[in-house]
Amino acid sequence: MQITRATDYAVRAMVHLATLPEGQKMQLSMLAKESDVRENFLSKILQRLVHHGLVSSHRGTGGGFSLKVAPKLVTLLQVVEAMEGPTQLNVCLGDGPSCDRRVWCGVHPVWQKAQTALTQVLASVSIAELAEETAKNLKKGCVLQDEAEMPPRVM
Repeated sequence: MQITRATDYAVRAMVHLATLPEGQKMQLSMLAKESDVRENFLSKILQRLVHHGLVSSHRGTGGGFSLKVAPKLVTLLQVVEAMEGPTQLNVCLGDGPSCDRRVWCGVHPVWQKAQTALTQVLASVSIAELAEETAKNLKKGCVLQDEAEMPPRVM
């Protein structure tokens, strides 16, 4: 199981938008540059976030994108599920008759426990918290590394 690149980019964009002062918008080109995402790919991601009510799109002069909901009210789980759909580690965890083995299967409770733990962790952190942590790390210079600190390249 792995989060898709689109979901990773959606989180990047949401975190960046959360750093903007309330009411400020960011144009797609600038958001793409700041998020390090190709503009055409980010456009599709933002459309999905708009569809799920997490981002607002503003047209015209002075337009751009902004968070539709206060960043402290948006969880990482909401962003992941907006991009990936409902969290479901295994088909047997879905609603309805998804697995005949569910009643007696010894693995089912483990899948359920893992899914519950994952969703609880993702739901426990807000986009505002992630934006604050990112800003703090940038201030400390965690992103900038000297060439000497970087691992040797494999050719």
